[in-house]
Amino acid sequence: MRTITERFYSALENQLNEISTNGEPLAEQYKASIILCKKAMAKLKSYISSYSFESIEDEIHFFKEVKPQFYSKYIYFISVYNYLMKRPTGAEDHLKEYINSELADLKRYFDHNAAFYQYYRSGSTQMDEVYFTRGGFDVHVELEKFEEDEVYSTSHDYKLSNIIANEKYQDFLNIELQKLNNHDERPPEMSLELPLTWTFSKTDLIELIYALVAAGVFNNGNAEIKTVVSFFQTVFHIELGQYYHKYTDITRRKKDRTILLDKLKLALLRKIDQKLDEDGSIQQKLKL
Repeated sequence: MRTITERFYSALENQLNEISTNGEPLAEQYKASIILCKKAMAKLKSYISSYSFESIEDEIHFFKEVKPQFYSKYIYFISVYNYLMKRPTGAEDHLKEYINSELADLKRYFDHNAAFYQYYRSGSTQMDEVYFTRGGFDVHVELEKFEEDEVYSTSHDYKLSNIIANEKYQDFLNIELQKLNNHDERPPEMSLELPLTWTFSKTDLIELIYALVAAGVFNNGNAEIKTVVSFFQTVFHIELGQYYHKYTDITRRKKDRTILLDKLKLALLRKIDQKLDEDGSIQQKLKL
């Protein structure tokens, strides 16, 4: 199951990357992204409808890790599209007021769902069987809106998808607000002239991010890991999901604990040695 769903998700990310570099206005990009996500969600649901979970852990993994990846993207793209459609034009103050209003709504949402939000952010697992298995639904547990199809839903997979999407939307709004505060004159439709795609693993990128934050290279060492992760996700058009789980896996390595960093060091040393060899060869020829 994991191989198939990872393939679905990778295909979705590749299609979304293509949209983000097609030169269309942002609103059209997000509209197309919503359609793509909806198709991917339907494909995922169709596949799972004929799949039998091998264990409770397998079912929890799907409803806690896999399904929210797809649904959170869908919710996020809808949120941003609605923002682009509804944002006021004209005076900057009106736009700032609108963004702050959106941020206030998000804060109220997080406050209202504080218990589960803390459970999610802390990486807790003790309630997973209740929250993320279909048979685990309990009316005495905090209720949440979920799909009509109970075969494809648990009590909290929708809530988790919504939280992940809202975190990302919150980051988007904060960036928009920062642009205004810094009087950024760059049009929002402008994208990178040479878009880059991260082609190593997500775990490699998370290792790099944590290393950069640990070294204090951003904001004089005052940047939060969440902010840096959001930045890299935006730049590379990649979804890192519950990145702290992958970081936990990194900390549990018995040997070669910094696999990517070691590769980078060796690659740079080889590059330097190659340059020194080339310079030495040129100097030798000049002497001759």
